[in-house]
Amino acid sequence: MEQHNPKVVVVGSFNMDLVIKSERRPQKGETLIGEEFGMFIGGKGSNQAIAASRLGADVTMIGRLGTDLFGETFLSEFAKEKINTGFVVHDASVGTGVASPVIDADGDNSIIIVPRANMRLDVEDVERASSKIADADVLLLQLEVPIKASQRAAEIARSNGVEVILNPAPACELPDDFLGLVDVLIPNEVETEFLSKVTVADDEGARLAAQVLFEKGISTIVLTLGSRGALLLTSQQSDLVPAYNVKVVDTTAAGDAFCGALATALADGKRIFDAVAFANAAGALAVTVLGAAPSMPTADQVHALLSAN
Repeated sequence: MEQHNPKVVVVGSFNMDLVIKSERRPQKGETLIGEEFGMFIGGKGSNQAIAASRLGADVTMIGRLGTDLFGETFLSEFAKEKINTGFVVHDASVGTGVASPVIDADGDNSIIIVPRANMRLDVEDVERASSKIADADVLLLQLEVPIKASQRAAEIARSNGVEVILNPAPACELPDDFLGLVDVLIPNEVETEFLSKVTVADDEGARLAAQVLFEKGISTIVLTLGSRGALLLTSQQSDLVPAYNVKVVDTTAAGDAFCGALATALADGKRIFDAVAFANAAGALAVTVLGAAPSMPTADQVHALLSAN
């Protein structure tokens, strides 16, 4: 029997991450001496594509890079990760996106992003990859590129029976006709509160917020709740899937590892509960490593954590 190779298409962003680790964030007008610095490829789209590829998916990335040193670095690293970049546009007018995460002593992060080429991704860029989207098992989207480009990708996917996953980050108002194309919505606590207008400080609040989002017509809601795990809501089930107890180094790309893992698991035919448990393990492993791309786990690492627990 021929083995199924799950196919995931990611429409998303590239950001070169300039990461600073310090005891705390500076106050207004204050200068602090930091503890560590690292430069890593990042961006939600890039991170999620790398996560999916390392976990066994056949991944195609759609996005925009600048024709600069950062852009060349992404192409080189994606070649090593075996990610198809044939539909990545090289923008000579605007540079590659950049981000500056600040990581505190607890591993929590604050990030400033300058999108640059990411926000020039357009509908025509997406349509050039329409055959690849139509052939995928899963389309994975975020909101660090223009919504009109992501919505067009979702339209192509939906018309070809491809499952559409949206990580609505960073949080922003979303048109109902876009949400109507989404099969699985994966917001974190901040994004959940923004979209639902419900506080998710406890499990009861999370369940109420998930129900509000579910009533927008999305068949599967997966709320990522950090150390509390993930809440799964469908028409058949409502389950809190527990997190894993690990040492936190850097939370920057935990959500991206989760999204890439969930997309891969669903593309591979796993049931939604099992896919969320698999994604929880990937997210847990990601927080144990500094930097975005370096923290995306492999399939062997995820299976080892699942077996140990």
